[in-house]
Amino acid sequence: MKRNRALFDAVVLVVYLVAANPALTGVPVHEFIGLGAFVVMGVHIVASGDGLAGRGRAGRLALNIVLLVALAACVVSGVMVSGAALPSLGLYATGYSFWDPLHAVAAKVLLAALIVHVVVRAPAALAVLRRKKNVTSSETLDALEF
Repeated sequence: MKRNRALFDAVVLVVYLVAANPALTGVPVHEFIGLGAFVVMGVHIVASGDGLAGRGRAGRLALNIVLLVALAACVVSGVMVSGAALPSLGLYATGYSFWDPLHAVAAKVLLAALIVHVVVRAPAALAVLRRKKNVTSSETLDALEF
């Protein structure tokens, strides 16, 4: 993991934390930042260079699939219950009683999966940010990279 990538990952986390807190930002800002967070997280997935599975680890693949499905469900359901973003485009969706609970569940699953992702990746990211030279063996990196 390179230093720039670790810093970008930290920015992705901060954008998510802001987007995931509508009480902090208000619902309209939450919706637009949420759309931006979706784009930033998509860039994060592409920029990681490992794809979904990375080096073929089953655990990493499972976690990344959960993250991707939860993120997609959260964004789609969020757009469908939107009170600001969708109407600003002149569009309105029906089925609030379906989309709102789905959005709540998807957001919770996404948060749980992101916590696991951050906990698993934090040692490698912190080592890079601190410029530790002792995290260099491929065995140690494989243990740190989920």
